[in-house]
Amino acid sequence: MHKKKKLVVILGPTAVGKTVFSIALANHFRTEIISADSRQIFRELNIGVARPSELELSLATHHLIGFFSIQDAFSAGDYERRALSLLENLFEKHDVVICSGGSMMYVDALLYGLDELPSSKELKSLLKTKFDTEGLAALVSELNTLDPEYAVQVDLNNPHRVIRALEVCRLTGKKYSELRKSSHQIRDFEIIKIGLTGSKKWLYDRINQRVDTMMQSGFIEEAKSVHAHKHLNALQTVGYKELFDYFDNVRSLEEAIDKIKQHTRNFAKRQMTWWRRDEEIHWIDVEENSATALEQVVELLGKR
Repeated sequence: MHKKKKLVVILGPTAVGKTVFSIALANHFRTEIISADSRQIFRELNIGVARPSELELSLATHHLIGFFSIQDAFSAGDYERRALSLLENLFEKHDVVICSGGSMMYVDALLYGLDELPSSKELKSLLKTKFDTEGLAALVSELNTLDPEYAVQVDLNNPHRVIRALEVCRLTGKKYSELRKSSHQIRDFEIIKIGLTGSKKWLYDRINQRVDTMMQSGFIEEAKSVHAHKHLNALQTVGYKELFDYFDNVRSLEEAIDKIKQHTRNFAKRQMTWWRRDEEIHWIDVEENSATALEQVVELLGKR
């Protein structure tokens, strides 16, 4: 009987250690890694998106990191098509391929496909006008009314994501969260989902330390280099937005750094809310079992 190829998906909140773990797993199986990070895919973004270091990138072959420009339009649907094409080629050489990343939309697109949800330029324009005149809070309030389930999952600081959800809700009269998961596609490879986790205090300490390290590594200079493009969707993300406020004299540097830490912790919480509902994920506490985590996953795959 022909055995299906395996895609091992390493999930978990930001700063939990997905990069290091994925490299170790890729080396064990002598395979390659497809990134599922919606910001590491842009070549101009490095420090602020915690892109793997040059050393880490040299330890295992990575795909879809630093691949596009922030000027390029790149959607979850584009990611699905690109990643599936990559997988087709990688499975010719490997029985196991690793996918690693924390972008929920990208992971879902690769594993289940995306529904062709309706769109309207006119409605999108109206929602953007509402954003310009009434602010993001007005859009968030409407989303909380129309789709409270999605409101706790999405980055409420990202107007592009909020506007898209409201666009679909208004056009269909249905919840965006329900439409997105209504018709999963069947893939011709086996999917094994591994979730990395740890205690809230441990994770939040790691997040705070990561932000401090970013600041020491030149994040301010990197953010300055893309400040002129702050309107682009690629830059509607934690870290850059707060530093842009500092550059624009909206807040002090100390306040900006505190906000980066706070918003990153909020994002980690949304990631866990999203994935905790998935009963197919095998969770490993890497805080308590860091020494045996790799062995646990290898043993699990050996039974499949």
